[in-house]
Order: sequence, then structure tokens, then C-alpha cells
Amino acid sequence: QVQVQEHGGGSVQSGGSLILSCTSSGHTFSGNCMGWFRQAPGKEREGVTALDIDGITKYLDSVQGRFTISQDNANNVLYLHMNLLKPEGTGMYFCAAGLSHGRYCYPRFGKQIAFSQRDFSFWGQGTQVTVSS
Repeated sequence: QVQVQEHGGGSVQSGGSLILSCTSSGHTFSGNCMGWFRQAPGKEREGVTALDIDGITKYLDSVQGRFTISQDNANNVLYLHMNLLKPEGTGMYFCAAGLSHGRYCYPRFGKQIAFSQRDFSFWGQGTQVTVSS
């Protein structure tokens, strides 16, 4: 049974930084589809960033340049480095994992990828991030 778990949430002031990590039992991140989503209170879950098997990444426009997704294959850990956090970044952050089956994970538009919740099969329970102004 695959389990995915997020770590590292917390409270930070606007402009601060946090690093989220994601670990799994039963699922190997390397060569598969990985991403981060978030859900603010009263809003729908939205995709923050995704990483394809060839290293191509996609970011939500509002976090571009401030957030970075990375993967430690040796230790099977996914990270989300979040800098210059804003109050609108408050919410529950979810790690998402999916199986690539040896193919690109997401639709391609030139060098751009588009991802959605449907691309992922395994989800963590989420970790709360609160950004105060």
C-alpha cells in the first residue's frame, strides 16, 4: 500500500521561507510523476507545481520565481522550497505522486507542461502552511 506524507509545514511571516518535504513508502519518486497542490480555506485545491520525468517543471504563475520543486532520488524525498511567502499562500499543502509508466507525465505544449489532479494517484494528508501579514 502506497503512503505519501508531507513534512515541514508551519507558520511564517510574510516574506519568510519554508521548506516542505514529502516522503513515501511503497512508491519510488524517481522516474515518476510528482507535484504539490494547495487548498486555501473555502477554495478549491490548486496545482502549485509539478515535475516531469525529464526534469521539466511547471509552476503556478503566482509562485513562479519564489517556489522551487526538487527531488532527492537517493533518499526518495520531494521538496518544495518556498521563499518570499505571501498571506495568500496560506493553506493546506499536499504532495502528489503518480506513475509515469515510462512516458511523460503531463500534456506538453512546446516546452510547457500542463498538469492537474487527475495526473496523480497517491496523495498525502497535507501539511498546513500559514503566512501572516
